[in-house]
Amino acid sequence: MDFKEYTGKNIDDALTNACVDLGTTTDKLEYEVISKGSNGILGIGSKPAVIKARKNQSIEDIAREFLGKVFEAMELTVKINMDINEEDGVVNIDLVGDDMGILIGKRGQTLDSLQYLVSLVINKESEKYLRVKLDTENYRERRKATLENLAKNIAFKVKRIKKPVSLEPMNPYERRIIHSALQNDKYVTTKSEGEEPYRHVVVILKR
Repeated sequence: MDFKEYTGKNIDDALTNACVDLGTTTDKLEYEVISKGSNGILGIGSKPAVIKARKNQSIEDIAREFLGKVFEAMELTVKINMDINEEDGVVNIDLVGDDMGILIGKRGQTLDSLQYLVSLVINKESEKYLRVKLDTENYRERRKATLENLAKNIAFKVKRIKKPVSLEPMNPYERRIIHSALQNDKYVTTKSEGEEPYRHVVVILKR
């Protein structure tokens, strides 16, 4: 939220006007005094007090405002469900609405980008680092199940043809799912190769 200018007979009066306009109390106000004002002589030449103020925003307010602007620009109506676990340092955001496929993007790339941007925005204001988990229509869990299934199928193929198989490029989170799915396999092992954004997992036979 941007700062707005408020005036009054004195600083207290200007603060009151700011609180009324912003629907908050002075303890939740961030303000800067521009001019203390003056009474003048017998009221002649008096100048009002001027302050710049805005409402102190919580992390949730900041995230909602940022996402709201993004969805407005995309002309999407999205309900934002948010749960902040301060203790674990995790911000869970679930998006609900029509046309959520647009927000997911190809292989979740749009969702990942949005998650990254929200993380930047809120961690700029947060005292400690918060991990953002952004999801819609349970995409993350569905994608995890798909990748685990893919890992098992590729492992089976590698055992059959006795040659390494390279998977499509994936982000670090998705590569970890593949590595994790096959870490206890008796016959195959995995490694990552290549440079971002083309880094990919290779499944190979154990020697």
